[in-house]
Amino acid sequence: MGTPADESLLVLSVDIGGSGIKAMVLDESGQPVTERQRLETPSYPNPPAVLDVIAELAKEQGNFNRVSVGFPGVVQNGVIKTAVNLNKEWIDYDLAKNLGDRLDTPVRVANDADIQGYGAISGQGVELVVTLGTGFGSALFVNGHLVPNLEIAHHPFIKDKTYEQQLGRKAMKKKGKKAWNRHLAQAIKNLEHLFNYDRLYMGGGETKRVQIELPDNVEIVSNRAGILGGIALWRD
Repeated sequence: MGTPADESLLVLSVDIGGSGIKAMVLDESGQPVTERQRLETPSYPNPPAVLDVIAELAKEQGNFNRVSVGFPGVVQNGVIKTAVNLNKEWIDYDLAKNLGDRLDTPVRVANDADIQGYGAISGQGVELVVTLGTGFGSALFVNGHLVPNLEIAHHPFIKDKTYEQQLGRKAMKKKGKKAWNRHLAQAIKNLEHLFNYDRLYMGGGETKRVQIELPDNVEIVSNRAGILGGIALWRD
């Protein structure tokens, strides 16, 4: 779906995280029109509570005619399939339809790491994106095209623990930054052997804890990419 020829595309890009929900309006070239705003994720983050926060952010962001949402879980056709770091009430919830009805605006929804990737990748070769935050997000692109529904987070990693269990925020707080960074270094080696990527991008709030020397083909990207990539959902 596009916009009429006489109407410029203005996208409210929303990033739903386990600790915060961010929003910013982008123009059709993907450039910010407004300042990024952030509100705390509700302590009981079920759909009605989260939609209330998004509606509050939308009111403050001014004019827009499309909405993109990055969600921390598997999303299929706007419907949430997994929501480990939020609430089980999200499962099979049609976020695109319900938020669209709430804001009276067309909405498209994708995994948050997918949107982070759209805001970071070069579009050349095999590019992997991981997000380090409340959980562990992942997205894979081949020559700029998304490989949908990649979910590395809950695969076995170390000592019968998954990537998310060893690299999520809880693990970092429990085991400390030294152990967390050691596990991150191992994860990078594993993922390179698994995907043979040309480049790995790391985003998310916990990248500020990274203290290891990164390989030449690995880079940390700004958290703004998680919002700036929202324009890509409307480029068709």
